[in-house]
Amino acid sequence: MNNLQISPFIASLPKVELHIHIEGTLQPPLRWTLAQRNNIPLRFKDQTYRTYEELLESYKVTYNHRPELGGRKDVPTFLEAYFAGCEVLLREEDFYDLAMDYLKRCQEMKVRYVEPFFDIQAHTRRGVAAEAVLNGYLRAQRDGAERYGVKSQWIFCFLRDEPVEDGEAAYETALPWATCNGGHGLFHAVGLASNAYERPPMLFKNAFARARADGLHLTTHCDFGQKDTHEHIRQAIFDVGVERIDHGLDALDRDELVEGLRTRGVGLTLCPHAYHRRTATEALFPKLRQLLDKGVKYSINSDDPVYMHDVWIDGNQEKAYHYGELSKAEMVQLGRNAVDMCWADEDVKKSVYAELDAVDTD
Repeated sequence: MNNLQISPFIASLPKVELHIHIEGTLQPPLRWTLAQRNNIPLRFKDQTYRTYEELLESYKVTYNHRPELGGRKDVPTFLEAYFAGCEVLLREEDFYDLAMDYLKRCQEMKVRYVEPFFDIQAHTRRGVAAEAVLNGYLRAQRDGAERYGVKSQWIFCFLRDEPVEDGEAAYETALPWATCNGGHGLFHAVGLASNAYERPPMLFKNAFARARADGLHLTTHCDFGQKDTHEHIRQAIFDVGVERIDHGLDALDRDELVEGLRTRGVGLTLCPHAYHRRTATEALFPKLRQLLDKGVKYSINSDDPVYMHDVWIDGNQEKAYHYGELSKAEMVQLGRNAVDMCWADEDVKKSVYAELDAVDTD
């Protein structure tokens, strides 16, 4: 983590995580265990990881998830590594173990509430039953709250680089597990995930409209540094009408986008380390101050920590605190922003607000 250590102040902060892909939390020990349990070879293309040490070594790669912009060809890109990890997830118990492993980590990092992203398309296209994914996460949602004290409401994602009609069909399959219409209560929102290259939010406008009509919240990724990112942000704010934007840092380049975020109350779920991997410190971190100065609400999150140098929400907050030169009071405000922006029940919000109010910022 650029030789930074998690400070006692950041470690002690109560946290709310709003941008985390559950498959991006699949840590090597669990991946190894699931591979053995399901008799799945651990490999990427012509490479097979025959020992746990070889698997660990594979995580030392600095993944570039912009293959269209170049980069090494002899190592997996971010998305290739991410989906290779998914191959060990086959049964309900696998998805349950994945989610519980993450929620346990949340307890250790003082994450009180989380809204994980998930999808079923990455799994059903491998022959996995949608019910295995959904019921595994549903059990973990309940057991994680009871065992670790970590409350969660989940976000169903359309895979934006798959055909729109496939995403719409996946939504219909998953809908009985939503919070609306007497569903099981796993997810309360929809979003877009996977590669955004030439896949703007407007492609999914009808799918978003359907979810809104069903009473669900809306968010979407607008990746930092992506081709057409400013147009993606514009569409998300003004055409689709999302309530949050995941990433969206490039809005700073256009006054009309900043104004749209501010006047419409659209918050950003930022993941500083994800950008720091390919952006100079002096170019990236002043943007956090600029957003504050312009009145744009944002929170600090982790994205896909296992595939991003094992930097979790506490590490991302530490980077914001250290490189962004934010005060303790400002870090607490970012924590309050996350509570403001989340879609938790009011009693959950009040509890976290009370903890944040008690933080010593002197």
